[in-house]
Amino acid sequence: MSSLSVDSPTPAPTPTHRRWYWSLQVAGWLLYACLGLILIRLFAARVVIGWHLLAIQLAMAVVLLLVSHCVRAWMKRQHWKQLPFGALLWRLLVANGVAAVLGQIVLGVIIAFLIRPPASMGGLAGGAQFVGYILNTYFVLWLWTACYFGWHYLSRYKQAEVDKWKLQAAVREAEMSTLKAQINPHFLFNGLNNIRALVMEDPARARAMMTHLSDLLRYSIQLNGTEQVPLARELEIVEHYLQLEAMQLEERLTYTLDIDPVTLAVPIPPMTLQLLVENAIKHGIAPRPEGGVITISAQLAADGAQLHVVVRNTGSYQLPAPGHTGIGLRNARERLALLFGPAATLTLTNDPNAPNQVLAHVQLPVAAALPSHSTPATVASV
Repeated sequence: MSSLSVDSPTPAPTPTHRRWYWSLQVAGWLLYACLGLILIRLFAARVVIGWHLLAIQLAMAVVLLLVSHCVRAWMKRQHWKQLPFGALLWRLLVANGVAAVLGQIVLGVIIAFLIRPPASMGGLAGGAQFVGYILNTYFVLWLWTACYFGWHYLSRYKQAEVDKWKLQAAVREAEMSTLKAQINPHFLFNGLNNIRALVMEDPARARAMMTHLSDLLRYSIQLNGTEQVPLARELEIVEHYLQLEAMQLEERLTYTLDIDPVTLAVPIPPMTLQLLVENAIKHGIAPRPEGGVITISAQLAADGAQLHVVVRNTGSYQLPAPGHTGIGLRNARERLALLFGPAATLTLTNDPNAPNQVLAHVQLPVAAALPSHSTPATVASV
């Protein structure tokens, strides 16, 4: 049996790694010495296990511990753990051979001059027996180096997995930041265009719109590093946006909110609902001379595990024309996929049950238990 060494994947092992290394070294080589005694008892029953034999086995364990430690120190100094398999193999062939010879020479000197076993134990080993001891030690050192590099490669594999997950998390965060950076300018330009249209016609109304716009921009900037916000917070900004648009479209825009209070605490990606409302006004309500109606509803599924948010607007949905990127909806879907995977969906279709109605449906998993509310669903309209 051979011992294991535990190395830190970094060049500077911690005290914990060093304690583990020496503990396993001592325990491993002592167990190897005990195994030798057991084999002697099984296959050489006439040999008396006295203090001389115990001293020889202990000396062997100490010598092999020091020899294996020197081999490890040399391998670390020469950076053998970074070598390819072929280059490493022949170096180990030589290193283990030299270590086995030197170890048996040192052990022989200790036995001859310090332990001095009696002639009844067979005396000192002869040439053929000495070569046999060297070959046995060579084999044991190969087991030791196999355990050493096996543990090293396992640790490196685990560290690579950890680094992989860290990299994926960093990429995911960068992707989220990129998507948000794409959405915010899109919204800003639309708001500024709306204000520009009213500056000369109605300065008071333009100032009011500027106030709403500043609240919207503050929200988007503050939450640029936030992955999710409560639905209640998102609804606040949606109402700002609807009021902003209602000042421009006047009687051409009517909106209704039908929100189950139990859904208000459910987290959603910021600016997702606002984007759907903006899309409904831009492509559904604004192009129509008579305007239209927007209805926003939020309900939990019967089992409480899914949040369903529906934005319904007057209009007709058509697939994007060639050259139209549809960046807003695409980014919203990508954000949902990054946060929730396949458990979240965003669909945009014509309502099959009502003419001139477009449905944007967002389905999200409910991550945590929600507080109960006794108040009825919130219904607001303008």
